Amino acid sequence: MSDFPPSVAWTGDAVRIIDQRHIPERLEVRDLDTLEDVVDAIATLAVRGANVIGTTGALGFAQAVRQGLDPEESARRLIAARPTAVNLRVAVNAALAAQGEGRDPLDVALGLLDADAEQCRRIGELGRDELRDARTILTHCNTGKLATTGWGTALGVLYAKREAGHELHVLATETRPLRQGARLTAWELERSGVDVRLIADSAAAWALAKGGVDAVVVGADRIAANGDTANKIGTRALAVAAHYEGVPFYVAATLNAIDLSTPTGDDIEIEEREARELLDGLHAELPAWNPAFDVTPAELITGIITEVGVLRPPYGPSLEGAVSS
Repeated sequence: MSDFPPSVAWTGDAVRIIDQRHIPERLEVRDLDTLEDVVDAIATLAVRGANVIGTTGALGFAQAVRQGLDPEESARRLIAARPTAVNLRVAVNAALAAQGEGRDPLDVALGLLDADAEQCRRIGELGRDELRDARTILTHCNTGKLATTGWGTALGVLYAKREAGHELHVLATETRPLRQGARLTAWELERSGVDVRLIADSAAAWALAKGGVDAVVVGADRIAANGDTANKIGTRALAVAAHYEGVPFYVAATLNAIDLSTPTGDDIEIEEREARELLDGLHAELPAWNPAFDVTPAELITGIITEVGVLRPPYGPSLEGAVSS
């Protein structure tokens, strides 16, 4: 599945992660021994990606229970570490519910690891078939083996196409301000043998205008009941540009990213991060606004690729049907 260690694993007494802050300079594996370690790793993006922070959160909760910490407070702290990605809340609450029912939350957490890998495989296969004729695909942020326990969501589609022998060329945006595309996606795809070319975020609209892109595929941190989708900042601009240029725009996400309790994108809490991440050490006193995510309106999304199928507009009924399937 991967030519580097799992993005997250359970050692028997600790949560083991790849510290994504150090890629591509070095590949560093860390063991998180306490609840504080897990919360800090999620909050500081040592571990990131909607799916993998969910599984990491569930493992961290199980670890906290084993160490005798208060379950409710442990769950609250974990969920608060990253407020936008609903996968974290879903996974931690599943482990909390198991504990409340007298079951071992570790069993739930380990089950989520296996389920995520299988769900990503299905997304990859369905996306491969949906985008069979797409040769050049543009993607944003990191949604692959580092961000999940399997192939990935949006990148899972690319890995599935490559495995099937499809001609494939990938344009990866650098993804400002923390450059997850340049640091993680380009590194991961190149390491996995996928033809990838890095572009600046500000070059993406021009690449779409020049006619060299067959489709855009991105991930999701939360999908509202009407199909509005929160994803890494910059996604909305890509969707607007793709719509203008007539390029299909797809979201790839596991069902646990769908939040039917959130009516529209206006109701999604958008995480704002510290100015220093945007400033890169320059002009340290300069006021800055650094939202981590934006919301893409449902009407700009061609299809939502999930493990149960490619969902089509109108998204209200199709999302509800997928979740209840």
